[in-house]
Order: sequence, then structure tokens, then C-alpha cells
Amino acid sequence: MTDHAAAGRAAFKVNSLTGLDTASPVEGEVLWDPARSIWNSGFLLVALVLGPLTFTWGAFAVFLLLSGATLCAGHSVGFHRRLIHRSFDCPKWLERAMVYLGTLVGMGGPVWTIGLHDSRDWAQREPDCHWFLRHGRPLWIEGFYYLNFRLKLKHPPGFDPGPGIGDDPFYLFLQRTWMAQQIPLALLLYLGGGWAWVVWGVAVRVAACTTMHWFISYFAHTRGPQDWTLDGAALQAFNVPIMAIPTMGESWHNNHHAFPSSARHGLYPGQVDLGWYFICLLAKLGLAWNVRVPTSLPPRPGITPVTGRALTAASPGQAALSGE
Repeated sequence: MTDHAAAGRAAFKVNSLTGLDTASPVEGEVLWDPARSIWNSGFLLVALVLGPLTFTWGAFAVFLLLSGATLCAGHSVGFHRRLIHRSFDCPKWLERAMVYLGTLVGMGGPVWTIGLHDSRDWAQREPDCHWFLRHGRPLWIEGFYYLNFRLKLKHPPGFDPGPGIGDDPFYLFLQRTWMAQQIPLALLLYLGGGWAWVVWGVAVRVAACTTMHWFISYFAHTRGPQDWTLDGAALQAFNVPIMAIPTMGESWHNNHHAFPSSARHGLYPGQVDLGWYFICLLAKLGLAWNVRVPTSLPPRPGITPVTGRALTAASPGQAALSGE
């Protein structure tokens, strides 16, 4: 392996998993996850029943504001681009603030999110993986399983979130109490706008965010435009342009699979990436630095360009590594 290829593999590796030489993503048992099932189903039921009954324009504005803040600064930038992929550096206080907002999205705590993301990432890069990890069922059946079940692998990898995360008391606290974090927010919303704000600012928002995450994850791994393929992977990723704004740029998923360490997901003209714009704002304020994009990362081995524009967003050495 050349020095460039070795550097590329190191830059794009899955960070938190251990024991991958003996782990297998193929064999496993799909089990009902009672706590998460009740959580997801309960919020969805409340949203469908009480949402229309409590609708006001003020409550809808609260829904939009909180969804935007928690999804953008929290889930997309705090959880995904910072905590999981370390695609930029920032002050610890800012990282913790963004991770708190990510917890408020209502999908899970920070440590669980890292483990789930990295397990799926690793499995999808392998030549084969369990159907639960590769979206191997029809849309609505997939959604039912995604929101109510979990996979217990027969030969799972180990998990170590690493220093600064697994030993951070604040992150461990959020992991233990992630469901309860909706309570202080609900109290503030009740004081500000009564039950309508609580229903739309908590129940409708959590239901919409968790359901949208499943929906985008399904389509981003089953169909859509591509600029890159990942060699030998069980699952390829696709871009979902129509969902770029509500996902804060996360729906440029083919780009992300090609360059997971990049802070920028919308790599080509016309690809709106609100999470990237937020990181640019932080950088202008001196609150983000060492911001990584494909052109500043080592060339990545194991990816193949499939469009003429693909290499325009990549490292200068990517063409040679890709055999172009």
C-alpha cells in the first residue's frame, strides 16, 4: 500500500469500533426494542391526534424554529460532522452545546448515536451485511422495523467512543437522560405558549424528525443520483436533492459516503448544504478551525468516480488513485 493510500484509509476509517478482524455484519437477530418503540410510536400518535387539534401559526413557528436549530446545529453539525467524523475543530463548550441540541432532536443520546452510526457505516462498507443494515425491505416495512426494532449481531464489533466522549461526564449524563431532556423544554414551551407550543415544539417535532431520519436513510441508500461508488461495498449511497434543506445537507449522502471526513456534504454546484453554511459562519467567528473538505484531505482509496464532474470536488491526487 502506498503512503497516499495508507493516509487515505486512515483519514476515512470508522473510528469507534474495535475487533473488526473477528466481527461480522451478516448474522444477527432482529429484536423488538420496547423503550424506543414506545418512544417513537407514542410521539407519532400524539402528533397525529393532537397536532391538528392544537395547531396555531405560533405553534407552527415554534416547530420550525426548534426543528431547524436542533437538526442543523445539533444533529447535522454537532452529532454528525463534529462528534462522529471530527470534520472540524471547535471549543469544547461549543461542541457540548451543539451535542445538547442534537440530543433534543429526540432520536437518542450521543454515545448511542455514535455506536449506531459507526456500526452501520462499517457494515455497509463490507461486501455483505444483514438486511436490517442495508435497508433490505420495502419502504413501509423497513420503517416499521427501523422505528421499533434493533439488530443483535451474532459476532458484533467492540465499541469505544474514545477520549473526550466516552469519558465526558456531560455526554454520559445526556446518554442516560436523553429522553428526559424533553421535559425542561416542554416546561419552557408551556410557559411561553401553552399546550399548543408543547405539542408542536416537542411531540410533532420529535415525531417529524425521527420519521424523516428513517425516510431519508432509506432513500439515500436505495435510489437517486450518484457521483461516486464505493468499491466492494454491500450498500451504495445516493443523493436525495429534494430533501437537502430539511435535512440540513445530510441528504447529499453519496457525497458523504465518498468523503465521510468532509465537513461539507453539498460538494457540487446547486447542492444546498445548510450544515456547511453554519460551519462557515462558525469559522468566520473564530469558533471553528481545521475545517476539512475533500480537497484538503488525502486522496481516498476504494472509491470510483462515475460522472465527469466527480473529481472537481476531490483532492488533486484522487484522479491518479482512481486510475483516471
